[in-house]
Formats: sequence, C-alpha cells, structure tokens
Amino acid sequence: MADSSEKTALVEDDHEDMSSGEEEGDGDKAVALNAGKVTQMGSLFKDPAVLAALQGKLGSMVGNSSGYIQSLPPQVKRRIKSLKKLQLDSTKIESDFYKEVQELECKYQTLYLPLYEKRTQIVKGAYEPTDAEADFPSDSEDEEADLSTDIKDKKATIEEIDEKTDKVKETKEEDVNGIPSFWLTIMKNVEMLSEMVQDTDEPVLEKLEDVTAKLHSKPQLGFTIYFHFQENEYFNNSVLTKEYEMKCEPLEEDPFSFEGPEIIKCKGCLIDWKKGKNLTVKTVKKKQKHKNKGSVRTITKQVKADSFFNFFDPPQVPDDPKAEVDEETQALLTADFEIGHYINERIVPRAVLYFTGEALDEDSDYDEDESDPDEDDEEDSDADPDFDPSGEKETPECHQQ
Repeated sequence: MADSSEKTALVEDDHEDMSSGEEEGDGDKAVALNAGKVTQMGSLFKDPAVLAALQGKLGSMVGNSSGYIQSLPPQVKRRIKSLKKLQLDSTKIESDFYKEVQELECKYQTLYLPLYEKRTQIVKGAYEPTDAEADFPSDSEDEEADLSTDIKDKKATIEEIDEKTDKVKETKEEDVNGIPSFWLTIMKNVEMLSEMVQDTDEPVLEKLEDVTAKLHSKPQLGFTIYFHFQENEYFNNSVLTKEYEMKCEPLEEDPFSFEGPEIIKCKGCLIDWKKGKNLTVKTVKKKQKHKNKGSVRTITKQVKADSFFNFFDPPQVPDDPKAEVDEETQALLTADFEIGHYINERIVPRAVLYFTGEALDEDSDYDEDESDPDEDDEEDSDADPDFDPSGEKETPECHQQ
C-alpha cells in the first residue's frame, strides 16, 4: 500500500510539474502574442493614412464643450454673463479706437502727399533729383563705383575724331528718362499681382506712371486706389479707380468676432476701351451644325479673357447681409480684398522697395516665421499656452455688412 501511495504521489508530482510547465509555456505564448500586437500597433502608427485619420478625429474633438460651464451653479453663470457684458463694452471701445486711428491716418495722409508727388515726378522723368537728394548709401562698393563712373560719363562730353575731315565732333550719350517700367516691374515682382498680369497687358502697363491711394473716413470708412496712365492706344481713361468699403462695427449677431476694420465691398470703374483693344475679352471661332439640314457654319463669339484689367470689374456683393454668396464668387472677393489691402497698405507707401525687391525679402522672412510649421517642435508647441492643436487656420471668408 505504501508503494502504491508513493507511486500515486510521484504521478501527481509529475502531473503538477507538467501543468506548471504548460502554464509557463502558455504564459510565454501570451507575452509573445502581446508583443506581436504592440509591434503591429507600432506599424499602424507609422502608416501616414492611419495618422491622418487619428489627427482628423482628434481635430474634430477640439473645441467641443466639456460640459463644465453647464455644470456650474446659477450664481457662477450669472457672474460669467456679467463678464461677457464687460467684454462687449470693451469691443465697442475697440471699435471707437480703430475709427480714431482711421481719422489719424487721414490726417497724416496730407503729410505723405508731397513725398509721393515728388516720387511721381522722379519716376516720370519730370524732375531730376539734386546731388543732396540722391545722397544715399549704395548696397555695395561696386555699385557706388559704377554709379560714380556713370555720372561722370554723362557729364563729360565724348570727343570723336572724324578720320576723313580730322574735325572734332561732340556727341552726348542718350539719356534715359525717369525710371523706365517702374510700376510694371513692381507688379511683376509681387507674386499676387504677377499672376494677374498677362503678356498682352504689359504694353499698356508700361504706360502706368503712378499708383496712389486715398483714405476716406466719412460717411463710410474705406479707401480708393488710383491708377494713373499716360496716353495709350488701348483706352481713353487717364485714371482707373478701385474703391473699397470697410466696416468698423461689431456684428450684432456675433460681436466677439470683431478684430478691427475689414473690407466688405469693392467697386471698379468702366474702362473706355478703344475699338478692338479690349484686353478683357477675346474672340473665338465656333462651329455650329444645323439640326435639320446638317449644314455647318462658323460663328465668332466674344468670351472673357485673362487680364489684369479684370481687376476693375469685380463681382458684386449683395446689399442684403443675409444674402448668400456662392463659393466661387466668395473666393474671388476674398482674393480681391487681399490685393486691394496689400496695394494700399504696402505697395503705395513703399513702392521703391518693391521695385528693388528689398520689401519682398522682408515679406518673405515674415511669412516664413509666421506660417512654417516645421520650425516648431512638439515640445515647444505643448509648452505654448496659446497652441491650437487643430492645426491650420481657416481660410478667411468674405464678410458682409
């Protein structure tokens, strides 16, 4: 019996050992399986499509209410309302501030005017600056040396000896009038304008001798841009205008969206094209087949052509602020408003720097610092209290009054 008991104990011990070994094996398999799942998940996170889907999901969650405000006691909600009323009062003060800024800009506009007029005279060649007025350091010593040599050459009389008569004759180097292609060069330098300028536009834009802007604060905030042309073979107008209307009042339905003056409308002018010189249309030939007879005829038809001068015929903004504007029209208006603002705020005041390209370098540096997301790493983004994980800003829309 003892032997039988001992054998039974040995069998049970062996069974326990086998069970223990199987359990350990199952545990190893489980670890291996989990490791495989982790590896698989790691591979998924490296998949750009999966990452984009996750980012989109997270982005859709940003800005969703957490329910915290709704859970606050009534007396706290009442205090929050009082803060909002204070914020509204602050917005109204901000609106008044911008109105006074516009008035101040109108006042100082008269001080800039004589400088702009002299610039115009120099560009046109109607006025030659004195040595004192042209006393400005050059960008390089080589340019300074070349400029000095050019001036001496123009002042000096060139003597040429006629081999046949042995007489000395005097000739003068032909002088260049003003600054050729000043405004056309600016337009071709500025990307948003160069995209508008077609090859067919360039001959008439060579005749553009000045671009000016005038602010107006009453009865309606805004500004007008004036394009002054020499007499040309394309149209009879001496001046083409583009007028922009602005608003500086918070919207009643959304007062906290107010961020200062914004353009809400624009109006062009009628161009008096000379016969056969309209650059904004082109003639195309089209074949038409008779439904019954089957005969074919060729007709000519005028269609809209790409041209800078379409700038003076912008889409109309409905007077009714509640009227809807289709996406294409809204995109055109948004681009137009941006161009008008850029000409008024940057190009007209700093024209020579856009001619030389110096202002373009400054704008490029500014845009790169502001919009390049690769410059900021994740740690800096997380540390920034104003960091918005939703990513890029929304495209500005056409605001209506």
